[in-house]
Amino acid sequence: MSPSQGPASAQQARARTERFHALYREHFDFVFRNLRRLGIAPASVDDALQDVFVVVLRRLDGFREGTHPKAWLFAIALRVAGNYRRAQTRRAPTASLAPDALEGSALGPFDQLSRSEAARVLDAFLGSLDDDKRAVFVLAELEQMTAPEIAQALAVNVNTVYSRLRAARIAFEQAVQVLRSRRESEGGHG
Repeated sequence: MSPSQGPASAQQARARTERFHALYREHFDFVFRNLRRLGIAPASVDDALQDVFVVVLRRLDGFREGTHPKAWLFAIALRVAGNYRRAQTRRAPTASLAPDALEGSALGPFDQLSRSEAARVLDAFLGSLDDDKRAVFVLAELEQMTAPEIAQALAVNVNTVYSRLRAARIAFEQAVQVLRSRRESEGGHG
């Protein structure tokens, strides 16, 4: 310990490290899921995840106690995902969501096929949304966050959250209708 570091600063450093590790343990899965939902290719998720937590560590002192941790982490993940998506479009196309990475493989073949199809459809739908609507839809529908929490995470007005969510839900309903129509027409010919 250097003369400029007293017991108080060592204690602060320990508390900061513990706080970081607690955030990491409690929200690792949340950040991982949402990086995938925000369009990060499976091959890049680990790197993006590391980048998110590097930013968390750097900005930990700026995290306010009244802030919802998921909102803060999602805002960071959103920025990191945007950077990765821009880099991905310059490289190769994104691979589809890997359902086996999301759940254990103790499922039967029919269940695995159903999950795989559902993941593919969800991935395609999320990919069709603009970034603003995608972020709101993911947080509201998939992460079950409230509109005020989403507004805080995205640094927008609550009414903007409701507007984007309404538009995303309409787009989702339209996508479901198209899928149903397609399945009905395929079923009618076979």
